[in-house]
Amino acid sequence: MSPERPSREDLVAAFRLTRDRSVADCASLEPEDYALQAAVFASPPKWHLAHTSWFFETFLLKPFLADYQAIDDRYEVLFNSYYNGVGEQHPREQRGLLSRPSLSEVLAYRRHVDEAMLGLLEESHDEAEVIHQRTVLGIEHERQHQELMYTDIKYSLAANPLLPAFDAEGWGRAATPARKQLWDAFEGGLVEQGFAGTGFCFDNELPRHPVFLQPFELADRLVTNEEYQAFVDDGGYERPELWLADGWAFLQENDCRAPLHWLERDGEALEFTLAGVQQREDARPVCHVSGYEADAFARWSNARLPTEGEWEFAVKQLGECAQGRDTQTGLHPVASRAADDRQYFGACWQWTQSAYSPYPGFRPAAGAIGEYNGKFMSNQWVLRGGSCVTWSSQARPTYRNFFYPQDRWQFSGIRLAR
Repeated sequence: MSPERPSREDLVAAFRLTRDRSVADCASLEPEDYALQAAVFASPPKWHLAHTSWFFETFLLKPFLADYQAIDDRYEVLFNSYYNGVGEQHPREQRGLLSRPSLSEVLAYRRHVDEAMLGLLEESHDEAEVIHQRTVLGIEHERQHQELMYTDIKYSLAANPLLPAFDAEGWGRAATPARKQLWDAFEGGLVEQGFAGTGFCFDNELPRHPVFLQPFELADRLVTNEEYQAFVDDGGYERPELWLADGWAFLQENDCRAPLHWLERDGEALEFTLAGVQQREDARPVCHVSGYEADAFARWSNARLPTEGEWEFAVKQLGECAQGRDTQTGLHPVASRAADDRQYFGACWQWTQSAYSPYPGFRPAAGAIGEYNGKFMSNQWVLRGGSCVTWSSQARPTYRNFFYPQDRWQFSGIRLAR
C-alpha cells in the first residue's frame, strides 16, 4: 500500500460500507441458501460472512486490541481459510456441513467484530500505521469475498434442477446487436509493469519492473456468445489440434461441450444467470469459460490470448476507466454498445496466457498474513480486468486475478490478441 493513505474518518466509512454491503448482498437469499456448497472450490454464503469477520479478528483485533474477547475460540479453526501460520483449518469440502453456528450466530459474530473494530480504529495506538494498512487490506479482502459469494451462489443454485433466480432484476440492460470487432494496435517496446502511484494495491502487483513487448494488437471488445457458438458449431470441442494437452484431457474427463451455464431446451439457446434462466443473447460476452476453452477458441480464431503485460500496457495506453458492480447495474455482462466500450472492466475477467508467478524482486510480508497471495504462485493463470460483480476499487490496470486453467465458475471471458 502507498504511504499516502485515507483519513481515519474515510477508513471508518469504507469499513462500515463494506461490512454492511456483505449482509445486504445476501438479502434475497432464503435461509436454506446460506449453507449451499455445490463444489469444493465454492463456499457457502454463511461461511463468507464469517470468514471475512475472522480476518479482522485474527489480524487486527487479537494482536492489537487490548482485552479483546473472542465470541467463540472455536471459530479460529472453523473460519480459517488457508492460513497455516495461524493454525488448523476446518476441511474446505465440509464448509457446507456447518449448520452450526446458525446464521443468527454468524451475524452476531459480525456485529461483535464490527463493534470491536470501530473501537480499535478510534483509539490511539503505537502500531497505528500497521493497523491502518491491515484494515485497508481487510476491506479489500472482504470485497473480494463479496465477488466470490456471487459466483459461488450462482454455481450452487445451478446445481438445483429448479434453477432458481438469486435476483430476478439482475439481468441488466436489454439486448442489443453485436458491433463489429476491430483491433487496437500497439507498438510495444520496453515498458513498465506493476503498480505505481498512490492508494492501495495487493502485494502481488509489486514491484514495478520493466518488460519488453513486441508490437501487438488486441481486440477492441470481448468475444460474444454468437462468436463462441460458431466455434462450437465448427466442432471446436471435438478437434484435439485446437487444445492444449491438459485442456483436452479435462474435456474428456468432464464431458465439457459448451461454456458452463449454457442450456438448450427445445432448440432454444438459454443460459443460467443470477436472474435465473434467460435467453442467450448473441451480443453479450461469452462467460464462464475456462482458460483451456479461451485458449482453444483463440487458436481456432487464428489469434491467441494476450500476455498480462500486453493487457496492462494496452489499458494504460487507452486510458480505460474502472467499472464494477458499484458503478453499474446488472449481475451479468452486457454487450458492448459503442467503439469506446472496450469491456476491459465491468463485464468479464479476461484470461491471459501468463502464468501466475512472482514479479522480479517480489517478497511476501512476514508472518501468516504473507500467505495472502504468494503461496498460490504455482500452476495458475493470470486473468485481468474485472467482471460485472467486481468492485470498481479492484478494477485497475495492475490487478492480478488468478485461477487454475480448468476453472469455469468465475465470470471469465475472452479477449483476443495477435
